[in-house]
Amino acid sequence: MLICLATGCNSLQPYRTHKRLARGLVIVLPGIEGRGGLNEAICHGLNDGGVNWAIELYDWTSPLGLLYNLRAEDRNRRRASQLAWRITRYLWDYPGRPVILVGQSGGGAIAVWTAEKLLTGLKIDGIILLAASLSPEYLLDFALANTRRGIVSFCSSRDWMLLGVGTTVYGTMDGRHTSSAGRVGFKIPEDPPSKAAYEKVYQIAWQREMSEVGNPGFHLTSGAARFVADYVAPFILADPNKIEWGGELVGEVLDRKWLEQPPVSPLGEWRQASSRLTEPAPRPSTRPVSRPTRRPSTRRSGSRPRQASSGPTSRPATKLRREKAPV
Repeated sequence: MLICLATGCNSLQPYRTHKRLARGLVIVLPGIEGRGGLNEAICHGLNDGGVNWAIELYDWTSPLGLLYNLRAEDRNRRRASQLAWRITRYLWDYPGRPVILVGQSGGGAIAVWTAEKLLTGLKIDGIILLAASLSPEYLLDFALANTRRGIVSFCSSRDWMLLGVGTTVYGTMDGRHTSSAGRVGFKIPEDPPSKAAYEKVYQIAWQREMSEVGNPGFHLTSGAARFVADYVAPFILADPNKIEWGGELVGEVLDRKWLEQPPVSPLGEWRQASSRLTEPAPRPSTRPVSRPTRRPSTRRSGSRPRQASSGPTSRPATKLRREKAPV
């Protein structure tokens, strides 16, 4: 396939196979540090959350270092254009398959710029931003126009060190010296045309319950595997018949109701089936087994013992019952 020829299908992309590519494609875009354990956890979290599409970690960064990756906007936009072309080729090979971009920190800017660079009439399903390093005033109009379901942006006021002080001193990916949208959220334009387009922007602020799944609201925990499995994967597994993600789905994800509800899509059914495979086996019963009362022996002293009957007894049944009990 063209997408494999372009990047090489190897062990570094364990979730990108021909079978998965035929279902859909999720592209994970790391921050300015490049590929590493922090963003690999995003891929593992999506897989653990039941996403059985192809999951590809696309490293857009340069070996010239963190500051260069942050400030080289022209170079970064060219990389976004290259990724947009690769998405186009994937959709040629797999027409009608969904594509979703998941960008963390600086990768959030690459995700938005990639959507902006798509060919006219070509759309991806959506974008999910994790602590995006874009300025709050950055306009999402063009990216929104090229998505079917919209943009979900996770932000946290606790991310004051890197997306507060850090981007105020060194700048955001789009060159503004201010707190990033991944900390304070995107500003909604006042003019009616843009305001209508922003109805497909779903901004989710950090909540205390997210600490229970590994995200206490700091920058480096925005891609924790358990958090991604519980809060990001549901957007990818959402009902494909609905055009937009919608506020109702956001509420269900935040309340974690989707963990209790029956699936609404084939992918949801696959996730429920896979979760059953990992359920612990039932523990064997600890109730005492009743035994028949033993009659007093009437055998005389010196007589031969009575041989056991060849007919069925209750002992083999007890033995079989114990063998069936899981270890």
